[in-house]
Amino acid sequence: MDLNPKYLYIFFQTLSLQRQMMENLIIAKARQDALQRKMEERRLRLQEEANRRFAASGTINGEEQEQRVLYTNILEYEQDHDWPKLWKAKLKKNPDDATLVTGLVSCLLSCPDHPVIKLLKRLQYRVYNRLYPIVSKSLPASPALPMKPSRSTQSLLISDSHQNVSKSGTGHSLSSDASLNISSSHDHNANEAELDSDGPHTLDRENLFEDMEQFLTQMDRDPSHRDPDMIFEPSQLDQEFLVQDLEMHALKKHLKAIVKDIHIAIDQLLSLCLLSFECLNTANSKDLCVASIEEAFFTPIWSPLLTLFRKVHRERELSFESSMRLYQDASPGDVGVASKLYPQDHVVLHGSYPYESAVQELRLLCRDCCPQKKLECIVRTLRLICACAEDYCCLHEADSKTAAIGADDLLPILSYVALHCELPQLVSECAALEEFIHEGYLIGEEGYCLTSMQSALQYVESLHTGGFQLHNTKSA
Repeated sequence: MDLNPKYLYIFFQTLSLQRQMMENLIIAKARQDALQRKMEERRLRLQEEANRRFAASGTINGEEQEQRVLYTNILEYEQDHDWPKLWKAKLKKNPDDATLVTGLVSCLLSCPDHPVIKLLKRLQYRVYNRLYPIVSKSLPASPALPMKPSRSTQSLLISDSHQNVSKSGTGHSLSSDASLNISSSHDHNANEAELDSDGPHTLDRENLFEDMEQFLTQMDRDPSHRDPDMIFEPSQLDQEFLVQDLEMHALKKHLKAIVKDIHIAIDQLLSLCLLSFECLNTANSKDLCVASIEEAFFTPIWSPLLTLFRKVHRERELSFESSMRLYQDASPGDVGVASKLYPQDHVVLHGSYPYESAVQELRLLCRDCCPQKKLECIVRTLRLICACAEDYCCLHEADSKTAAIGADDLLPILSYVALHCELPQLVSECAALEEFIHEGYLIGEEGYCLTSMQSALQYVESLHTGGFQLHNTKSA
């Protein structure tokens, strides 16, 4: 049977095309295998370099092994990107240039694919997922501040893009808060696992939380707001107080563990930065590097972290609020401020009140999400107090050239400023600062200012109980 030449031509063309496709596939596979061998050779070479970098450590523990892996990832990243080499060259020429250091760290923080930033996000997720089940039920019902146990970067950074809600979210009055129930919803229990590059990470719960689960439903209302006509049997009251003690003990234990985790995380990030850029391994550069790392680390997690601090320090904040309500109209003299340190004539104030600039500055503290910036706000507040006191002193003694105030004068003025600030959360803010500021600050101006603020807050907390008496008796 004769075949049509037209069909024979199409048949041979098809065979030729298939043969060419197979040859192309073979060539592509060979190129892919060669590329994989090249990548594997580069990985082994970089791994050997990382091993030499850590060769002096002797036995290898889990942390050192993780550092080796991270350092290898850094070397691989630098093989594919030129900007780290350019920054290293700049810093080598000007090692003491602070602007170059901050510029380098800012550039690093803007590269989400860099191993340092990947580690930062992973550590943030761990802290965030430990905070979520504790604080989610007490957050204000605001559509602007959703908290979800999501695995994405966007969900963790939601609070970062809504920091303006701090006035309603963290600055609200505690007396109108919802109950401080630390139990987790069943919906959240299904989503407790944290996913990161190291694999699944189960949320670490304290045993006390599980033991208390049957009692926590009784804590849906604040005991101070119960119906006064309700009568409780002594056994019920004892049980409720026991539950409160257990809850507070568990909260404090959980907070202590989270604070420790945060310190470890900051140390890990600093170590990895110094491995990436050895030019940062000087005292001044490390301080600048830590400041930038802390700002990036704390910004998205400060809101839930502060909520946990407010749970732990709830009674202190309630005491502060009670004193604030009773003595919000107190004059400086009522809290022990010397008469020469504030104007007696209201005309001089032009419709304002003494130390208003310091009050306004202190209110700005709650807008920041970085401990160092909050501490700087407290320092500025005390400097404004000193400046105002000097001006007021000159009104009484025109020829005075001595220092306007001493340490004994500062506490009552700072107490007056804290009263007029009307922010009970200052108690928890300062407690958090005490946990997270660097030890070096404790012996400097920053540490002195924070200690003075803590003393003033304790004084204000005691006013409503009569622990400290106002200089002028207030009428009921």
